Amino acid sequence: MLERLRPPLPPMQHSYDALDRPGGLGGGNLLTPLRHRDFRLLWLGMAVSLIGDGIFLVAVAWESYVLWNSPAALSIVGIGMTVPTVAFLLIGGVVSDRRDRRRVMACADGLRALAVAGVAALALAHVLRFWELVVLVAVYGVGTAFFTPAFDAIVPDLLPSDELPRANSLDQFVRPIALRLVGPVIGGALVAIGPGVAFAVDAASFGASLAAVLLMRTVAAHLLEEHVSPVVALKEGLRFVRGRVWLWGTLASAAIAYLLFLGPTEVLLPYVVKNELHASARTLGLVLAAGGVGAVAAAIWMGHREHPRRDVTVMYAAWTIATLAIAGYGLATASWQLMAACLVFNGLEAAGTIVWATIKQRHVPGSMLGRVSSLDWLISIGLLPLSFALTAPVAAAVGVRATLVGAAVLGAIVTGAALFLPGMRAIEEPADVTRGAAPVAEPS
Repeated sequence: MLERLRPPLPPMQHSYDALDRPGGLGGGNLLTPLRHRDFRLLWLGMAVSLIGDGIFLVAVAWESYVLWNSPAALSIVGIGMTVPTVAFLLIGGVVSDRRDRRRVMACADGLRALAVAGVAALALAHVLRFWELVVLVAVYGVGTAFFTPAFDAIVPDLLPSDELPRANSLDQFVRPIALRLVGPVIGGALVAIGPGVAFAVDAASFGASLAAVLLMRTVAAHLLEEHVSPVVALKEGLRFVRGRVWLWGTLASAAIAYLLFLGPTEVLLPYVVKNELHASARTLGLVLAAGGVGAVAAAIWMGHREHPRRDVTVMYAAWTIATLAIAGYGLATASWQLMAACLVFNGLEAAGTIVWATIKQRHVPGSMLGRVSSLDWLISIGLLPLSFALTAPVAAAVGVRATLVGAAVLGAIVTGAALFLPGMRAIEEPADVTRGAAPVAEPS
């Protein structure tokens, strides 16, 4: 669940209306959702913005070390960005269920564009200080807290229910290409010119996303009544999650599993490449690129198939095997083995995420989807700082490779065990479930 949402299409003259005609690309094609004007606008803006995110990741890392050449620099910047996001996510979910989601996304994009533009201006003037960078990325994090749940919640308003799986596959197809391949490559080239230039281009990418959102016409069909207070709305969201095993069980197991394996994979994979295999940064790039290839392949494969009938079982099977694949990082003795493990992990993680996004969109009422998505994202990133903090002492005590293998095994056990919670698979039972209505089998 950690990595959901956000290359632009080439300048070609074609009609998206032809995608569902005989001989067109309809009937299960990944591009079918692009027939719908508002979704097409949202997707194009998202794609440009994601490339900007890839540029930002390279630029902020480089500038952090330029301003303070210490290992703690990027950690502080990361905390400065994630803590405000965590703090405002639930509020962002409530707001996205009360207000026009297009306007929420537009305001969030505008705030993030201003924050990055501020960094760009200070960097170009050569007056940027470290504390200013931390403050501005914190503002960026606040914008993310409002944009993310609104984005998650608006997609079902733009498409028919049967096209949601392909839309989620398209999302998972774009994300690794933009974030792991195109964005970082452009970011590296721009940083060579100057970090300020890279930040300026990222700010412009938010402008493209903002323009796309403003051009949309769709208004959410189900929003909270104005008289419902934010506190009551938040309690309703929590009560909705508590009453559905497939929701609270998945969020709880994800929180524990991420605590177990995310820190070790992020921190120790580069360590294995550098110190165990004595390889270069180029090798690490190839390993990570293999993960991107796996995610793209999974998105294409899932996009050409119907949503699985036993969707919860398929999702948990994919995530459990994906988590177990992390053990390959600890067992590998050659770079190609790391690449294989990374490919399997990211491919299966993407496949499970596509199914998960579709389940949420089909089984969560439209008026509740923003709050549920904010809880989902909160769980996904809430324990990351603790996972990072625990990785180093555990690795020092038991060894790097043992930590990776242990994280994989324990994470897989926690993930797989959640499938057997009583009622977890109730929504798999045959039923006429439509978007905007909770399944009959679930408690109210």
